[in-house]
Amino acid sequence: MIIYDLREYKKLSQKAYANEKYRLQVELVKLQQDVINNKRKIAVIFEGRDSAGKTAAIKQFSENLIPDKISYVHLGVPTKAESKNWFHRYEKKIPKPGEIVFFDRSWYSRALIEPTLGFCSQRQYKNFMNRVNTWEEELMDDKVELVKFYLSIDKESQQHRLKSRKDSPIKYWKFSDTDSQIVNKFDVFKLYKEQMFERTSTIKAPWVVINAHNKRLARISSMHYLINKLEYNKKKVLKPRNLDNESRHYQFIYEGEVFENLNYNQYKILSKYLG
Repeated sequence: MIIYDLREYKKLSQKAYANEKYRLQVELVKLQQDVINNKRKIAVIFEGRDSAGKTAAIKQFSENLIPDKISYVHLGVPTKAESKNWFHRYEKKIPKPGEIVFFDRSWYSRALIEPTLGFCSQRQYKNFMNRVNTWEEELMDDKVELVKFYLSIDKESQQHRLKSRKDSPIKYWKFSDTDSQIVNKFDVFKLYKEQMFERTSTIKAPWVVINAHNKRLARISSMHYLINKLEYNKKKVLKPRNLDNESRHYQFIYEGEVFENLNYNQYKILSKYLG
């Protein structure tokens, strides 16, 4: 398991965030062109608790990439047949040559959300855990390049984000029945998460844990890891910038309201609870 926490990004103003995001997205475009030219197959999965920021992270990764050469996969409730043939459900979504696929939750739902909420049997859970490493080895033997991100948030952050989602006049529809159940299962989810890390983080496909208490920093950090991990033509190895001179004053935008001239502590609180 890799804990990827870039300390250089701890203090990141809105302007510095936009500049760093642009630098990283330029490299992502170069990566995609290399994937297309060399018919590579890239699978990037995002796991984490509800409200950890998985969907928004994928949006930032993909917003400047060639649309018909990427896929976004977010599968709903499985049918009975899909539940019994779990890996086959995802084999149909594995990237084709020249394609990058982003999984917003993945086959690891069977290791996390499903057993936590009783959506699968313990027999199904154990079968998944016994087979998944071999299944991923087979994918990689077939030249699939696999990156596994886990966006990590604490209990307090999750509760505040889900409450904000539920109370928002424009985001309330994102609050689901699953959200209302999962908020009371924090410790159960944690147990399954720790078992997943212990048994499925391998040398070839380790879990990369991103601190997601601040969503913007999580997006930047995960982008930074991906472009420095994978090789591609005309690659420019990016080091996190020294942001001290850019980070004296902060701005935070939430649902159209602009909060300006914030100090770092004010910005940190808003980012944690509303980010």
